[in-house]
Amino acid sequence: MTFANDTVEALESAVFLANSELEPDTLTTVGELRHFFTQFGYTGPLPTASALQPVRAIRATLRTLFLSSRDGAVPIVNEILEEQRALPQLVRHGEVDWHIHATSDDRPLAERILVESAMAMIDVIRADEMSRFSHCAMDDCGGVVFDMSRNRSKKYCTLTCTNRAAQAAFRARQAEDA
Repeated sequence: MTFANDTVEALESAVFLANSELEPDTLTTVGELRHFFTQFGYTGPLPTASALQPVRAIRATLRTLFLSSRDGAVPIVNEILEEQRALPQLVRHGEVDWHIHATSDDRPLAERILVESAMAMIDVIRADEMSRFSHCAMDDCGGVVFDMSRNRSKKYCTLTCTNRAAQAAFRARQAEDA
């Protein structure tokens, strides 16, 4: 299944945000929030200190959404869209062609992230593609994996976990040889 670019971008940014809550927490300063904002191409004013806590507060909701069953995700999506009074509209800005926004750039960043994530999840749910989300395969990690690979072979949430798994496998082979 191929998703629209804005859907994939919204999901990638929301999964990144959900995983930022893991140890070590990688969203503790306004600078880190601004880096997230620019890294994932959000529009609107650069976030200020007042945006940090509300964005941090939505991470658990996003994690729950991504790790839910298809039927379990539906009420979460519907609740987000209702609470935020989402109103889908086609927009075009910068280099990005027509796509859907369901809230305006002047709304709080946490609200925009929630709405964009919920709108993206509509596509995932309708396409019956919840299997694109899973738990990280590292035993000591609670990360969310978003797998857009063709063969759905992604096991780890971040490059850090991928590297840790490779190191563990290498050490295990070394121990066998010894």
